[in-house]
Amino acid sequence: MSSYLSEDEQVEALKKWWKENGKSVLSGAILGFAIIFGWQGWDRYQTSQGENASILYSSMENQLASGEQDQGVETGKRLIGEYSGSVYATFAALQLAKLSYEKKEKSTAQSHLQWAMDNAPDEVLSGLARLRLARLLFDMQEWDQASSLVEAAGNILPGEFAQLRGDLAAQRGDRDGARTAYQQALELGVENAELVRMKLVDIGDGGTAS
Repeated sequence: MSSYLSEDEQVEALKKWWKENGKSVLSGAILGFAIIFGWQGWDRYQTSQGENASILYSSMENQLASGEQDQGVETGKRLIGEYSGSVYATFAALQLAKLSYEKKEKSTAQSHLQWAMDNAPDEVLSGLARLRLARLLFDMQEWDQASSLVEAAGNILPGEFAQLRGDLAAQRGDRDGARTAYQQALELGVENAELVRMKLVDIGDGGTAS
């Protein structure tokens, strides 16, 4: 299996962060609206929307955990449709993409990841979706599309994008470009540094970068 599915711990950390900090983030975002519409009414609306999205996402997780995959998928689609601006909709899209990939429905996974990248309310989540989409496209041998996503990446997960840049260079036969990208990935930090070192060995480098 490709490294496309290797950031689950990062997603879990983002979920935990959102649960701990999401209310304060929302409060800051709605401050300007409160002046016009009145704090209490807008706050109640936003809180209700966030709570409803959270409840749906919890239902989705519980359904998937208990083996009710069809129900979980439908709940995820409903969440995306009704609460598209919430962080939980992005989490749902990432989860649906993973399920589709595991069923070898790569085109469907691509659609979910594209949606997540385009609609995530947070640049970190958008960057994660971009990385997964680029890896999926690489896995689908859509080299040009994958390269475009990598080259347009910002400062989110720079080491992981550098590793993928190295993979693309290696695929093109550009050993020097791949070596440079892999070394940069190690310098910036990646989830699986040992894998990057192995790739360096494969292209004829000792993989001694730290």
